[in-house]
Amino acid sequence: TTPDLLISSSNPFLSLVIPAYNEEARLPQTLPVAIDYLAGTDWDWEIRVVDDGSADGTRDVVQEFASQDSRVVLQAEPHRGKGGAVKAGMLASTAAYRFLCDADFSMPVQEVERFLPPYLGDYDLAIATREGPGAVRIDEPESRHLMGRVFNGLVTSLLVPGFADTQCGFKCFSAAAAEAVFPKQTIDGFAFDVEVLFLARKAGLDIREVPITWYYMEASSVKPVRDTWRMFREVLRIRGNEARGIYS
Repeated sequence: TTPDLLISSSNPFLSLVIPAYNEEARLPQTLPVAIDYLAGTDWDWEIRVVDDGSADGTRDVVQEFASQDSRVVLQAEPHRGKGGAVKAGMLASTAAYRFLCDADFSMPVQEVERFLPPYLGDYDLAIATREGPGAVRIDEPESRHLMGRVFNGLVTSLLVPGFADTQCGFKCFSAAAAEAVFPKQTIDGFAFDVEVLFLARKAGLDIREVPITWYYMEASSVKPVRDTWRMFREVLRIRGNEARGIYS
């Protein structure tokens, strides 16, 4: 179906694509910070908030920002899940670089420039990593970190070997990469990240890892035990898709 684009935009250099589900409390805090940062750059930009069928006032919040700055875009979608919202936003954007951001901005927005030219050279997909040299995790409970490491180990052993952190919610796609990968995406849940990386590697895209500073946010909508189990089932589904030739 055609997305319900309440505000339209041209062809910016950068689009921040923010999937949002019931984020009326968080967006009034995080959107002004992102807008202020981008307004101080030389880029032609947009912030595309993809509402995933929220049951609260998320759309009203975004519409208020959009009424003050036409570079804020509200893309209203039916509820599918985070992966579905990301896919819809990435394919609706016409930007040269399409940067996936979590609504909580647990990565400081100032780090966005580290994913873009001239800071980062030619690439197809740059993914944030919270692991390894240069990466910093702040205030994350040890239990959450351990659970994430276990899931990453399963994912890398089954599908995408070599990545230190598949699940960080900050990833930057060139326009060509987005248009090569997202039409083939089938996972609407949280494991869409894994499927996207799998598809990108299958397509032979140049993938870079960028270490970031990341702040644990207590109010996250992720439920660790429930969502880790769902994500594991989705990872098995990706393997099944590949075996059946669905991605070919």
